[in-house]
Amino acid sequence: MARMCAPPIDSSIVIHTLRRLPDFQPTMASLPASTAEHLCVLVHGLWGNPNHLNYLRDTLQAQHPEDRLHILAAKSNADGWTYDGVEVGGERIANEIEQKIKELEQAGSKIKRISMIGYSLGGLVSRYAIGLLYKNGLFNDIEPVNFTTFATPHLGVRTPKRGYGAYIWNNLGSRTLSTSGQQMFMMDQFRDSGRPLLAVMSDQKSIFIKGLRMFKNKSLYANTINDRSVPYFTANISRTDPFVDLEKIDLNYLPGQDEPVILDPSHPVSPRKPKIQDLTYSQRLSMLSQGARTNLPFYAVMFLILPIGVPTFLVNSVYQSYKSAQRVKLHEAGQAGISLGRYRIPLLEEAQAVQDRVYERLTDTDDKDFLPTPPPEPQTPATSSTESLDEEQKLARKQSRKEDSDFPILALEEEQFDMIDSLDSLGIKKYPVHIQKHRHTHAAIVVRTKKAGFEEGEAVVKHWAEKFEV
Repeated sequence: MARMCAPPIDSSIVIHTLRRLPDFQPTMASLPASTAEHLCVLVHGLWGNPNHLNYLRDTLQAQHPEDRLHILAAKSNADGWTYDGVEVGGERIANEIEQKIKELEQAGSKIKRISMIGYSLGGLVSRYAIGLLYKNGLFNDIEPVNFTTFATPHLGVRTPKRGYGAYIWNNLGSRTLSTSGQQMFMMDQFRDSGRPLLAVMSDQKSIFIKGLRMFKNKSLYANTINDRSVPYFTANISRTDPFVDLEKIDLNYLPGQDEPVILDPSHPVSPRKPKIQDLTYSQRLSMLSQGARTNLPFYAVMFLILPIGVPTFLVNSVYQSYKSAQRVKLHEAGQAGISLGRYRIPLLEEAQAVQDRVYERLTDTDDKDFLPTPPPEPQTPATSSTESLDEEQKLARKQSRKEDSDFPILALEEEQFDMIDSLDSLGIKKYPVHIQKHRHTHAAIVVRTKKAGFEEGEAVVKHWAEKFEV
C-alpha cells in the first residue's frame, strides 16, 4: 500500500503512543467478574471517539444487561488516529479485541460469541479486523453472531460521475485525509496487489470476506438523504440511488414503527407515476422560491462558515497527515505496542494471491472507464475469483444488475460493481433510513450526541438493538 513520505520519527509521537496504550488496555483488577459469554465491539468513525457511540452502547445495554453481554467501545483509533488508514486501524482493533478477550477470561468471563458494529469508517475498520481475527483462528473457538454497519462507505466515497469535476474532486479529496482518504477514495494500492484496499477486502477469496461470511446475522443501515459524508449508494452497497429526486418516488416504510423512518428493505421505493398535467411556469417558479426560502438559513450559515472553515480544515489536514505519517512509521517499525507480525505476515500471501487474480481479470476486461448513466445493456463482469462462472451463475449475476432497472445505474467503476456482487453474496440485510428532521443525518443515524432533531436516529438504534441476537 502506498505510504506518504515522512521525516524521521518524532520522539514526542513515540512517548505519546506509549502513554496512550494503557488507555485501551485496562488492568485485570478493573474488570469485574461476569457470567456474560458474548462480547460486542463498537467501532467509531473518522475523527471520532468512543463517546460518539454512547447511545448505541446504552440502548444495547438496556436490552441486554452486563450479565448477558460485554460491550467494548474500541479506543485504539480515537480522534486523529483515524487518519492512519483502514489497515493500521484494523490491526489496532484486532489487537484490542484479542487483549480484551484475554482480560475477560482472566477475570472469569469465558467469551463464546462475538459481534462487531461499525459506524462510518469504523465499518471498514471492523471488516478489516474481522479478516485478521478469522486468519488468527479466533472464530474457531468463538462464534461470530452479529455484524452491523451504520452509514459505512463500503464502496468508497469517490464521486460516481464522469468528467473533470469528479476527477478533480476525487483526487483532491483523497489527499486531505492522509492514508484513510486515499483508501476511501480508492486511490491507493494495497501492498503488492496493484488494487485498492477496499477492492481487496471485497475479493471472494480474501480472508475479509471469508471471515465476514461466518457471522450469523449481517445488516446495514444507510441514510437515503443529506448524508454528506457517506452517500446512500455506498452505505447501502447499491448500484443505483433512487433518492436523488424524491418527487419521482413513493416511499415504502417498514410496518410496525412508532415513528416511520426505516424503509422496507425488500421494497423501499416505488417509482411515482407522472402527473397527467404538467405544472405551469408560475407554479414551478413558486415551488423554487418556496424551497429557496426554506433553505435560506442553511445557506446563510454555510456562506459565513466556508471562508473560515475551509482554510482551517486544510491546515488541520496537513498537520494531521504529518502526525499520521509519524504514527504509521512507528507502527510499521513495531514500536507501537502491537506485535505486527501476528497480523501482517499472513497477508503477504493474501496480496500475492489477489495480484494473480487481477492479472487474470485484466486479460478478460477491455473497458476500465466509468459506465455511462443510464448504461447500455449490462454486461456480465469478469469475476475477481480464479474460478470461472457457469452459465447459471452468469445469468443470476446479470439479473441482479437488472433488478434496479427502474432507476439509472450510477457511473461506478467496474471494480466497484464487482465489490457489490461480492458483498451481496453475503446476504446482508439492508435497511434504508429516511431521516427528515435534521440535515446532519450522518450523525443522527447513531444519535452521536443527544440533541433536538435526532429522534429519528433513536428509532433506528432501537430497531437495531431489538434485532441484536445475544
